[in-house]
Amino acid sequence: MAKIFTITEGLENLGALKSGGQGSVYKARRSGEIITAIKILPTPIASETSDDKNFTSFQNEVQKLKKVNEFPNPNVVSIIASGITTSGNLPFIEMEYIEGPDLGELLKPPYDPVFTIKEVIKVADHLSNALAHCHRADVKHGDIKSNNVKYNQRTGNYILLDFGLSIMSDEQRRTSIRHAGAIEFMAPEQNAGTMLFQTDIYSLGIILFELLAGTVPFPLNDKGERARNAVMIAHMETMPPDLVSLRRESIPANWNNHKKEREIQVPAWLVKMIVRCLEKEPSKRFTNGIELQDFIHSGIIAEENKYANVVSEELAIARTNELQLRKQVEKLELQAAETQNLVEDLQLKVELKEKALYQFQYVQDYQVSKQKGISKSLFILVLLTALGLGGFTAYHSFIRPPKDIQADSMKQVNQKTNSLDSSGAVEKLIKKPKNKPKRNIQQSPNKPSPERAEKPTNSETSISAGYKAKPSIYYRVLSTAWFHDLPDKESKRNQYVSANGKVTARDEENDFIYVIVMDGQGRICKGWLSKKELVAVEP
Repeated sequence: MAKIFTITEGLENLGALKSGGQGSVYKARRSGEIITAIKILPTPIASETSDDKNFTSFQNEVQKLKKVNEFPNPNVVSIIASGITTSGNLPFIEMEYIEGPDLGELLKPPYDPVFTIKEVIKVADHLSNALAHCHRADVKHGDIKSNNVKYNQRTGNYILLDFGLSIMSDEQRRTSIRHAGAIEFMAPEQNAGTMLFQTDIYSLGIILFELLAGTVPFPLNDKGERARNAVMIAHMETMPPDLVSLRRESIPANWNNHKKEREIQVPAWLVKMIVRCLEKEPSKRFTNGIELQDFIHSGIIAEENKYANVVSEELAIARTNELQLRKQVEKLELQAAETQNLVEDLQLKVELKEKALYQFQYVQDYQVSKQKGISKSLFILVLLTALGLGGFTAYHSFIRPPKDIQADSMKQVNQKTNSLDSSGAVEKLIKKPKNKPKRNIQQSPNKPSPERAEKPTNSETSISAGYKAKPSIYYRVLSTAWFHDLPDKESKRNQYVSANGKVTARDEENDFIYVIVMDGQGRICKGWLSKKELVAVEP
């Protein structure tokens, strides 16, 4: 942007930022990279002496501004320097440059048309702090409006700018306001050129009204003289419209229902404060920024206490609900445990019934197979008897020699026997058995005598071949004992001995015993049984 005129030595003019009836603001740069804002007042200084009233008023107000900056405030723009421009002899104030939008820009797209209640309270707190700081230094701003409050993007604070009217004379103010002032934010007494501490309070009330309602109480339809006069008269005579109704109409449609409901409920103390700020009579307003700041702090504390009470109530309700839920959970857990015990009892009963049914079926099968086995044995006995009788008959009928042949044969045998007796050869041919000593055998009353012991069948003898016999140990099956081909658990096969069955150990190895038993169908079964499925019993 081209330079308009030279400000002063050491300040590079970077172009105009805005202009108005109270002067123009330029962006400037000092030596290096320091960026500042220059406020140039429209009234030239004819002579920098005490004879020039404009120069004297300017110097007096500059001294006040310097007093404001003796103690920096986070919500007041810092005044760096002041002076007279090289060209035009116009008074100027050099201030720090704030990077960020002003309140007027924050109310336009893409931003929402209204602020949230929380943000409005923040603006009120920051600006009341700025006014309290200025009023303590006996400085009246006189031009508080949306465009003179900036949001500092670096610090997040709202900053009060542009002390242009504060360094003007009363006559200069009246002329400036009449032709170019922001009439929408001006207090009724400013029409007469009067500026009080309460004047700043009124303008701040207009700003807060605009942030909540999305519009000022008395908007300017155009920049014509008639429109300006209408707004001026409204400030003097007309009561502001209902703030809450205007906010209800201006709530953005894109906010969710919960946010809308919350944002419509403007705190009563905030509405009361704004109404008091907009009183027509200055005496009915807050006396200065200090009183206003105290009221806002009280409202904030009350709001925080109210919020804390609500949170406490909600927390108490939540804790009560939690206790109730815990009791319900404990009750459900107890019911679940009882149900689980019932299920386990039912499962145990089902298992016992299944075992009993299995054992009953096994006994039935065993009895049937035993009956079949007896019938088969009887059949074999009858068959063998018949064969024996047939063989005996055949022997006597066809094989046995006649009696005369038998007599001759017996005669020859007797002759040979007599000849052998004379020679002593009979003793060689017929040896008498030696007399063996008799053994004293003590029989156990519970065990059968050796003469009555049954000899193993040929099948049992052949089955037990290859395994060394050991003293007999008897076992009873606990539930179901499965056969194994080898004395290990990997060689299990699909054949078993049922519960309460009694077996005799023929051999032992690796916690297994070798047994030979007969199944229900009369078949011989042999193999290894695990001792874990057996219990030793008396024979």
